[in-house]
Amino acid sequence: MTNSSPTRIVVIGSGPAGFYAAGHLLADSSGLIEVDMFERLPTPWGLVRSGVAPDHPKIKSVTRVYEKTAEHPRFRYFGNIELGSDVSRAELAERYHAIVYATGSLTDRPLGIPGEDLPGSWAATDFVGWYNAHPEYRDLEFDLSGERAVVIGNGNVALDVARMLMLSHSELSKTDTANHALDVLEHSSIREVVVVGRRGPAQAAFTNPELRELRDLEDVDVVVDPDELERALAVDDPNMSKTAERNVSTLREYAERPPTKDRRVVLRFLLSPVELHGDEQGVREVVLVRNELTADESGALRARATGEQEILPAQLVMRAIGYRGVPLPEVPFDEHRCVIPNERGRVIGQDGSHRPGEYVVGWIKRGPTGIIGTNKKDAQETVDAILEDLAADRLAEPSMPDPEDLERMLRERKPNLVTYAGWSQIDRHERTLGEPHGRPRVKLANIEEMLVIAASEHPDAGESADGDAADTAAQSTAAR
Repeated sequence: MTNSSPTRIVVIGSGPAGFYAAGHLLADSSGLIEVDMFERLPTPWGLVRSGVAPDHPKIKSVTRVYEKTAEHPRFRYFGNIELGSDVSRAELAERYHAIVYATGSLTDRPLGIPGEDLPGSWAATDFVGWYNAHPEYRDLEFDLSGERAVVIGNGNVALDVARMLMLSHSELSKTDTANHALDVLEHSSIREVVVVGRRGPAQAAFTNPELRELRDLEDVDVVVDPDELERALAVDDPNMSKTAERNVSTLREYAERPPTKDRRVVLRFLLSPVELHGDEQGVREVVLVRNELTADESGALRARATGEQEILPAQLVMRAIGYRGVPLPEVPFDEHRCVIPNERGRVIGQDGSHRPGEYVVGWIKRGPTGIIGTNKKDAQETVDAILEDLAADRLAEPSMPDPEDLERMLRERKPNLVTYAGWSQIDRHERTLGEPHGRPRVKLANIEEMLVIAASEHPDAGESADGDAADTAAQSTAAR
């Protein structure tokens, strides 16, 4: 292998896992590897853009690391390109020595209970995508005219949802919350959000910073019933982590504070939803069963229903019990775990053997666990496997490795594909819209508008991109 005939690798997906993988490949390859990245949306960054809560700008600053990768001379970005509809796996195998799947977990886990499909019962993924201006969720309509919302789940996403429902307009208006969501949230009638976990506080999945920042909400109490908390802690957990210990300490602090405000977030444990009641107008009640903790054969504590039930009136229900991966065309998929089967990132076929030149990183590799930084180590494991296979001459041998041929094919099929320069145009445009209003950006939520702005990178785009059409896009997303 020489610099005149580099190893070509394509990464499918532009979230943290995809960019960490690309970064490792470019850093570890001594100039012998070129990386292309495909993203089905015009915009990169995955859940950093469309999943991280708008009031967490420091977390989003991780994109500076990814920007350095994107500016590497041996890296190319092709947005608005989808595997399956715009290019097939077989076509990629003809053009690359290796394919790295980094598509994440795109959908939610259902509760699987009666009434789950009632109006007003939502997946947290829908709500998160909506307030983060994800184009596929921008037209959803959330009815926030009721006074109580119930959030099912004890992870960071559940706390994000609770916090977004309680943040004041003055707090949200400083963020990059989607304009359409700002309008609805400003007129919300919700006074109470109840966060329900099926296990105890020592088994909750949220991180301590997320739990502690609830106390910073304007004019909102964080309510924990002290008796209920101690009952939930009655069974010792031999596997309690340091994070869990800090969470328990924080919850005890909350339990000692008497509520004094009109709005509140209530944290409850050892409860599972078993049914939602309502009608065609919407959900009205959540039927909960009380659980108890019992140890399994390994000593881990599991939640077991006792039969004791409670009915909680609510007009909005959000389930935040996890994400699920979805199958990719022509790629093996584990329907039980909802991941691509793999060994240290090497994709495993139906016959149990490694598929040469196919790899996987991130949530679609290991399931939806960990934080953004977890993907860095995960990606390094996969890249190590790729480099091992490269050294042992075990990668695929493409018959059409010409990078210019690949780009010609993509542009013929998708003239409005978005390069990194095109994304940079979108990025500048959003930041410019936000600047006069003290906001980090005003996100475009319409793909057609994004494509108009992105097209202005091309010299032949003319006035249609830089002039009238771009002005129209700007006017339709003007900051409040």
